[in-house]
Amino acid sequence: MQILAGVGAAAAAGVAGYFAGGRDSVNRLSGIDKITFPADTKSTLAATLTNATQFAAGMANSGTAGYYGGGSNASGRFSNIDKITFPADSKSTLAATLTSARAGLAGMANSGTAGYFGGGDDGTNFLSGIDKITFSADTKSTLAATLTSIRRFLGGMANSGTAGYFGGGEGSSGQLSGIDKITFSADSKSTLAATLSSVREQLAGMANSGTAGYFGGGYDGSNISGIDKITFPADTKSTLAATLTTARNAVGGMADSGIAGYFGGGFDSAEISGIDKITFAADTKTTLSATLTTARFGAVGFADSGTL
Repeated sequence: MQILAGVGAAAAAGVAGYFAGGRDSVNRLSGIDKITFPADTKSTLAATLTNATQFAAGMANSGTAGYYGGGSNASGRFSNIDKITFPADSKSTLAATLTSARAGLAGMANSGTAGYFGGGDDGTNFLSGIDKITFSADTKSTLAATLTSIRRFLGGMANSGTAGYFGGGEGSSGQLSGIDKITFSADSKSTLAATLSSVREQLAGMANSGTAGYFGGGYDGSNISGIDKITFPADTKSTLAATLTTARNAVGGMADSGIAGYFGGGFDSAEISGIDKITFAADTKTTLSATLTTARFGAVGFADSGTL
């Protein structure tokens, strides 16, 4: 049985988080870096993504596997979904694909049950649809519920067992501050009264499941260093005193639920290799001595927070 942070007993330490893909100053990337908890050491997987891509989305069935969906490179956009099976960190590619090839989407998961990929663009249109990957067989369906509006470059995070959230992004009329909520019991969509501190795109999300979710970084006409916090279950918004080391866009996020969340890479005046850590007990920020293998933006994160 999975034990979620903030629900019942104290949280168990997770296993590792992953940052995959992205783009350095020249090339899109297929490599996957692994941050092993709790020492926060970095290694690089022998397995690589099927395609070297940026602006994909990640989510995880903690204790079992992480998933990397979509993305783009100079050849176009992709619909395939790669699966990294824990603990061997081997890569396979699902028979199921996204409904359409897309980039700039976001991911989140109801660990143990299903993961979700929402929004993005297909090279012609911004999208509002949400694809669901049911973990028992890695099959794909598409929700009847959609995002409030078409959007790309949004962020995603989840209160596993309860609901997932898609925040911000770029819509047809510009950047957005709204946060949509997908309640897992019926896969129904509502929109929070709370909004992000400013309209923004190219942000990242991560969550301390059972307690709060976080949206960090992004771009609102300038790069952003701030981190907004959505406290569960009331879904109220506050903004942390702690900020990212530098204002940045196109950052990746993942979390060791119950312990800490991580924001990796991004772009300020150049590509970034640093990884900031938000320790959940006090929402304090430190920066890891470990860095991504190469400075990059447009990478995505997912994590194995373990099972008991």
